[in-house]
Amino acid sequence: MNSIYLKTMAISHIVAVLPTVPMSVHSLSRIGSFGRGAIFYSLPLRKPIFRKLSIPAASPAHRILCLQAVEELPPKLQNIVKLFGAVSEPRSKYEQLLHYGKNMNPLAKEFQTTENKVEGCVSQVWVRAFMDDNKVYYEADSDSALTKGLAALLVEGLSGCSPAEILRLTPDFIQMLGLRQSLTASRNSGFLNMLKLMQKKALKLYMEAESAGDSNVVDPQIQEANGVHVLPPKEETELRHVDGFDEKDNSFAVSPVLTRADRIRQRLETELEPMVLEIDDISHQHAGHAAVPDQARETHFNVKIVSSKFEGRSLVKRHRLIYELLQEELQSGLHALSIIAKTPAEMEST
Repeated sequence: MNSIYLKTMAISHIVAVLPTVPMSVHSLSRIGSFGRGAIFYSLPLRKPIFRKLSIPAASPAHRILCLQAVEELPPKLQNIVKLFGAVSEPRSKYEQLLHYGKNMNPLAKEFQTTENKVEGCVSQVWVRAFMDDNKVYYEADSDSALTKGLAALLVEGLSGCSPAEILRLTPDFIQMLGLRQSLTASRNSGFLNMLKLMQKKALKLYMEAESAGDSNVVDPQIQEANGVHVLPPKEETELRHVDGFDEKDNSFAVSPVLTRADRIRQRLETELEPMVLEIDDISHQHAGHAAVPDQARETHFNVKIVSSKFEGRSLVKRHRLIYELLQEELQSGLHALSIIAKTPAEMEST
């Protein structure tokens, strides 16, 4: 028996099951699919009832994706999700993020501290949180225009919410925004780390206010009988991991050694803020060539990159820019790059 959690895909597609009605996955009405192996089903119910139901899965490949309902999001975040959901072009979403970043007030230098820095981001980004009238407000900044836009989206969507509203938020809304297809894996990970830090700061503010004896801030949705418990143990572990904390020896974990592909990705993401970045190691295809020692590794790569930084540059200048950024790698064993470099507009026209 596999436990399958049925929830909602979007406003118009409610997925719910009454625990008293015997059924199997085969008896549900299929309404669509999303991603690889994820299938959505619906029942004609007047009110959604979200329960955990143990039923046989149709097959290991058929998994039902769990998404937090749009209606469960804070109001301002709901509006942002609907705005991005109404736009299908990646370029438009990219430009909206840049717009958010340009309109966000810069964070004062005094708050750009280690405590406020988001770990695991390609670019430097800081988030400050404070409480006013029992609501949490955020300020943020980054040295990257795109990362600043992502931070501004969260600042706009979560500022003015209660700690409980922020802490019960799941990362599902990131999927609803449709940004995962427009952002590199590292930026998606950094976006998630921003959210986790903001939730961590909301919890800290709540606990500080409660410890100070502020009865107005106490929220029964956060309280448990014998203390405060907001995040499940799994989420707490993830937060400690994001901070680099190793609970086994109470020390900071050592970062793994980066491969050449990792270093190339990190360098290009930092300098070019790409919408799309694909790096494929094809070194095995060149093993044994005269210019390549038999034991050489990570010598040849295919790179596909889409960035607004290429606008106004010829193809030759785009390639030259990439080679200049990767000079250190070229001098330490990287033999050749096969490059596809496009602007967002060129990507849409293909």
